[in-house]
Amino acid sequence: MTTVSADAPRILVINPTATATHVALFDGEEERLAAELVHSREELARFERIWDQFLMRRDRITGYLRDAGVPLESLRAVVGRGGLMKPVPGGVYAVNGAMLEDLRAGVQGEHASNLGGILAYGIAHALGIPAFVVDPVSTDEMRAEAHLTGLPELRRSSLAHALNMRWIARKAAAALGKAYAEANLVVAHLGAGISVSAHQGGRMVDATNALEDGPFAPERAGRLPAGDLVRLCFSGRYTERQLIRKLTAEGGLIAHLGTADWREVERRIEQGDQQADLVYSAMAYQVAREIGAMAVALRARADAVVLTGELAHSDRLTGMISARVGWIAPVMRFPGSEENRALAAGALRVLRGEEEALTYR
Repeated sequence: MTTVSADAPRILVINPTATATHVALFDGEEERLAAELVHSREELARFERIWDQFLMRRDRITGYLRDAGVPLESLRAVVGRGGLMKPVPGGVYAVNGAMLEDLRAGVQGEHASNLGGILAYGIAHALGIPAFVVDPVSTDEMRAEAHLTGLPELRRSSLAHALNMRWIARKAAAALGKAYAEANLVVAHLGAGISVSAHQGGRMVDATNALEDGPFAPERAGRLPAGDLVRLCFSGRYTERQLIRKLTAEGGLIAHLGTADWREVERRIEQGDQQADLVYSAMAYQVAREIGAMAVALRARADAVVLTGELAHSDRLTGMISARVGWIAPVMRFPGSEENRALAAGALRVLRGEEEALTYR
C-alpha cells in the first residue's frame, strides 16, 4: 500500500477512547484501513495520567501501520480527535505548542480525547508533515446569553459531540440542497452520552453539555434537580470522585436498568418489562424536550431535526422522539458515528486549499 496520488493525499486518523485507539487510513475521501487497537485494563493501569499513555499508544499505532505494510513516509498529514482544550470556534486547527501544553495539562479535564492532538503531532512532527485536530470536544460557538445561568459563579459550557454533529449537519444540509452555512438545524447525537445542539449560519449556537446537562443517556445522568444534587453531595454517601463517576459513567440507563445496551433494553420491553419501557420512554421524552428547546434557539425556523449516533439505529427510540418533534421540522436520521470520516475530511479540506487551518491560542 505505497502508491499515493497527489489528488488523494494519504491521511492518518487517530481517535483515542478510554480503552482503545481507533485509527484509520484515508487516501483522499477513500478509507483504506480502519482498526480498533484495544488496550487492556492491566496495560492502562500502569499510567497515572492520560498524558502518560502517549508513548504506548504511539508505538501501537506505528506498529499497526508497519504490520499493515503502510510506510510512514507515505503519509501527508495526521489528524487526531480534538480534546478538552480551551473553548474555541469549530474548524480545523493546526496542532501547535500552545495546544499541546493545554492538552497535557487537561485545562478542562482529563479525557482520552486529549491524546488525539498529542498523538497526531508526535507522529507527524517526526515526518515533517502537518498535524491537525477538527471540531474539538471544546468547540464553543454558543451565544453569550446561552452561557449564563442564575449564578454568576456557574456558567454553561459547551462540551458536546461537536465533531460528529457538525459533520452530520453538513451532510443533512447537503441533503436539503443547502450549504451548511445556510441551514438551520437541530442535531441530536444519541450515544453513551447525548448532546443536543442548534446550528445556525454554520455555527453551533447552543448545545447541551454531554457530561452534565440535557437528557439522561445510557451512561450519564444528565440534568438533575439542583437542590437534591447539593444535598446528595453533602450526604456523606459518596466521595467527590465517586459522585462524578456516578453522574458521568454510571447514570442513565445503567443506573435505572443495570445496562447501557439499548438492544438489551428493547429486548426487555418486548418481553413485557414495564420499568424498562418507562425508563426508555423517559429518555426519548427528555431528548424530544431538549430538541424543542434548541428549536427555540433557532426561533422555530429549523429546516430539519437530525438524529445521529449509535442509538439512531433504533426504530423504537427514534420513532418515539420523532412523534414528539415532527411538528418542528422534518426528521432526518444518520445512524452511527462518522468521526473518522469527519476528521479525514477536515484535514483534506485544508490540504486541498478549500479551508484555512486555524491557529490555537
